[in-house]
Amino acid sequence: MSEPLLEIRNLAVQFFTYQGTVRALEGVSLRVERGEILGLVGETGCGKSVLARSVLRLIADPPGRITDGEILFKGRDLIKLSRREMRRIRGNEISMIFQEPMSSLNPVFTVGNQMQEVVALHQAVGRDEARRICVDMLRQVKMPDPDQVLLKYPHELSGGMRQRVMIAMELSCRPDLLLADEPTTALDVTVQAQVLAILEGITRQRGVAVLFISHDLGVVAQLCDRVAVMYAGGIVETATAAAIFAAPRHPYTRGLLQAIPRIDEGREALMVIPGTVPSLIDPPRGCRFHPRCGHRFQPCDREPPPFYEPSPGHRVACHLHAGEDQKRSWSRS
Repeated sequence: MSEPLLEIRNLAVQFFTYQGTVRALEGVSLRVERGEILGLVGETGCGKSVLARSVLRLIADPPGRITDGEILFKGRDLIKLSRREMRRIRGNEISMIFQEPMSSLNPVFTVGNQMQEVVALHQAVGRDEARRICVDMLRQVKMPDPDQVLLKYPHELSGGMRQRVMIAMELSCRPDLLLADEPTTALDVTVQAQVLAILEGITRQRGVAVLFISHDLGVVAQLCDRVAVMYAGGIVETATAAAIFAAPRHPYTRGLLQAIPRIDEGREALMVIPGTVPSLIDPPRGCRFHPRCGHRFQPCDREPPPFYEPSPGHRVACHLHAGEDQKRSWSRS
C-alpha cells in the first residue's frame, strides 16, 4: 500500500478547564489517501472540528493541547514542526474551509483585498497576477461577474456566494489537502447542492484530497469515497461509503442511519439513540458508547475495544466482532 497523504496515529487532544480535563480526542487514528474524499461524521461535540484544527495546529494553547500521537503529512510529523514551518504548510499544502463563511471573511475589507492577500502571501506573486488568479478561481467556482464580486464586502453577498468565495480562496494556492468543516451549514438545499457540485468538481479535477466533515449523512453518501464515524472523541468505524450505508457494523453507526427520517416505511415516530452523549471530562470506562448500546455485554464496560476487520477495508471498534474464542474467554471470566 502506498504512503497516505495524511496519516493520524493515536492522536490525543485535551482541554484544561476549571471543571476538569476534557479528553476531546483519545487514540484517534485515520488515513486520507491522495485524491480521495473522506467523510467524517458524528454527533455535535464528538471531536470532528477539533480533529481538523489539530491537523493545522490551530488548537489554542492554553486551554488545549495535543498530548499524544502523530500527524504525518507526506511522511512528516506536523506536531514536531516549528511555527514557521507550519505557516508555510498552511494554505500552500493544507487549506481549510471553516463552518461559517461570514465569520471567516473580514467584514471591513472587500472580497478582493482578502483573496489577493492570501494569493500574494502564499504564492509570492505581484498584485496584478494575484488579481488575475482570483478572478480565474471565482470563474471556476461559477461565480457570476467575478470582477464585480472582488469589489464587494462580505455582507453584500449571499451565503452561497460567500461559501464559493471561501472555496475559491482556499483552492487558489493549489493545496494537496483540503479540510472542509461543514461547508454547507446554513445553506438552503438548492444552494447546498450547487456548492457541493462545485467543491467535488474542482477537487476531483485537481486531484485534491478532502477531509469532509459533516453531520448530514445524505451529503456524505453523495460526495465521499470513504467514511469515518466518530463518537465521543474516537473513531468507531471506517469503510467505503457504499459499505457504511449498505452494511454498517457498529451499533452507533446503525443508530445514526436508523435516525434518518424516512417517508417510505410507514413509520410515525422517529428512531432515536437512547441516552445522551457522555461527558468527556469523565467518559465511561471501556467502550464509550456502551451506556447507550442495546448490544453491550460483559467486556464492554471495562475494556476499550480494539479495531476488528470483519471484511477487507472495513474496520470497526466493537467487541461484537471479536472471535468466538475471545468471546468464550470473556464469558468464563
